[in-house]
Amino acid sequence: MRKLEKGRLVVATHNKGKLREIDDLIGPFGFEIQSAAALGLPEPDETGTTFEENAAIKALAAAKATGLPALSDDSGLAVDALGGAPGVYTANWAELPDGTRDFLFGMRKVEDALREKEALTADKRRARFVSVICIAWPDGHMDFYRGEVEGGIVWPPRGERGFGYDPIFLPDGHERTFGEMEAEEKHGWKPGMAQALSHRARAFRLFARDALGIE
Repeated sequence: MRKLEKGRLVVATHNKGKLREIDDLIGPFGFEIQSAAALGLPEPDETGTTFEENAAIKALAAAKATGLPALSDDSGLAVDALGGAPGVYTANWAELPDGTRDFLFGMRKVEDALREKEALTADKRRARFVSVICIAWPDGHMDFYRGEVEGGIVWPPRGERGFGYDPIFLPDGHERTFGEMEAEEKHGWKPGMAQALSHRARAFRLFARDALGIE
């Protein structure tokens, strides 16, 4: 694993919710963060079939375009009863015919698919959120960090915090969905903490340990 020196870092995303969470996680460590959107970089086509492949596409494109290290996150919801779907196509499930995204529409699509499978009880609605962080350098070197959190799908959606599919995901051991949690509870992580809750925070914890040397 290559160490990342403090300085300018591109966050390869146009997703405001994702950028906010990444900024919360990495901001305290002294990086000057700029998003791909703020830099006017185009969104590359995510043609991969795994979270790792799509994270690499985004991070490497941003690193080569800017000449700076770039960090990307590819994440999604994997539902057991749906064979792991929507998975890498999580954002696509929320797309409307006009190309815009409506995550209430996406959540309803997940619920309808579960009902088609007659997955109505908690034991049949198991799911996990997955996050893969990729850090890429302009020379093509890349490192990956994967985090997962287990839970289940609830309906109707609960809470207006977070973003994406958070309101229908209930993490194991909790009574509130990600959509009902404050940011600090969902993805808060600081050095010295043994564990983090969200998939993104868990991936970031590994990134901080290996790339930043922070336990």
